[in-house]
Amino acid sequence: MKRTWVLWSLTVIVTLGSVIYQRMTGPTYDVRDSVEINGDRVSYRLPRTQDNTSDAAITIAVPDASVTGEISWRRYRSYDTLRTEPMRREGNDLLTAIPRQPAAGKVTYRITLIDEDGSRYDLTEEPVIIRFKGPVPSVVLYPHVIFMFVGMLLATRTGLEAVTGRPKAYGLTLWTTGLLIAGGLIFGPIVQKYAFGAFWTGWPFGTDLTDTKTAFALLFWLVPVVRGRRGRNAAVWIVIAALVTFAIYLIPHSVMGSELDYTTM
Repeated sequence: MKRTWVLWSLTVIVTLGSVIYQRMTGPTYDVRDSVEINGDRVSYRLPRTQDNTSDAAITIAVPDASVTGEISWRRYRSYDTLRTEPMRREGNDLLTAIPRQPAAGKVTYRITLIDEDGSRYDLTEEPVIIRFKGPVPSVVLYPHVIFMFVGMLLATRTGLEAVTGRPKAYGLTLWTTGLLIAGGLIFGPIVQKYAFGAFWTGWPFGTDLTDTKTAFALLFWLVPVVRGRRGRNAAVWIVIAALVTFAIYLIPHSVMGSELDYTTM
């Protein structure tokens, strides 16, 4: 009993750690930081993803009324010229908004704050890229997220089961494979369709690593499934599949994802 509790605890820690790392390092995670202006610390959050049902609003709290701001932006990988527009002030806040784009459309932008002496403070060294997406219904999104998370959880647990030689490894392998199929090959494409207008944008039809890495992981899990069904020892392949899945989950989410080509519009 104690050994099982230890294995599950280790499983949860590893899984949560990899998922948090994946999300926080991905291109959809907001840019959060602060800058000091005239002795005051100004914190900000710059979005990198937005539903295309509305503009992407940006609000920065700057109580010092002498400080102004501006945004410079253009559509990503387009022939647009860079537009620079002032931010408007409402009380203690400086506000601006990036016009909404079609699904998979990207905009590159930079926010600059300016003090009364004319000193300029770029909030980021490089421009921020924000991607717009279509809204995904909760009845589709939640099952996708739950199946993928539990699938990763069981992948880790199954690998530990195989390493320790415990008897439930093959049964857990079937559950892991089933959850990854449900989350990655059934609900995943539906989420993609709602968000970016295509069911599959990974290999061989595109470069989206989110789709590609899911299919890649499943290929490794099918090997121990088949071997176990034929009565062969699948422990080594279970461990390999678990390690591959863990490595894949460390790839930031949405890397090389769907992207609208403005040059062909």
